[in-house]
Amino acid sequence: MFFADVVNSGTVPALEKVLAFTEARQRMLAENIANVDTPNYRTKQLDVAAFQGALRTALDDRRQSGSSRTRRGAESEALCLPANSQFWQDDQGRLVVQPSEVPAENLLFHDDTNARIERQMAMMAENTMMHQAATELLRSRFDGLLKAIRGRIG
Repeated sequence: MFFADVVNSGTVPALEKVLAFTEARQRMLAENIANVDTPNYRTKQLDVAAFQGALRTALDDRRQSGSSRTRRGAESEALCLPANSQFWQDDQGRLVVQPSEVPAENLLFHDDTNARIERQMAMMAENTMMHQAATELLRSRFDGLLKAIRGRIG
């Protein structure tokens, strides 16, 4: 299982989780934007800070359990995010998300919605940058792996 150990170690599992989260968040934000003029629509949210905290906890747990074993013969551990009401992992380790409704602050519009297009577009731009950064890091990781397989430096 050498290849599985190489692919499932380091940053790859964390980047896969980030990509799954940003993909789901992009769909949710697109739905919010598409329904901005729908009467009585309540915007949905996925808590980025909670996801980042869960990812940090999972990475710390993996690091601590990895340091207690010897490197020789130890298989890579899957990255297990602690579950909450907005995201959890299924039996195959895939990230499952359930956006929550944004609580009405002090502002409801005349059609009883709480959607602000400017805020949704800003969150979409932020999410896109997070997705692109994770994609670039993952691409860089696989480029390095490909160079190692080919035996070239440059």
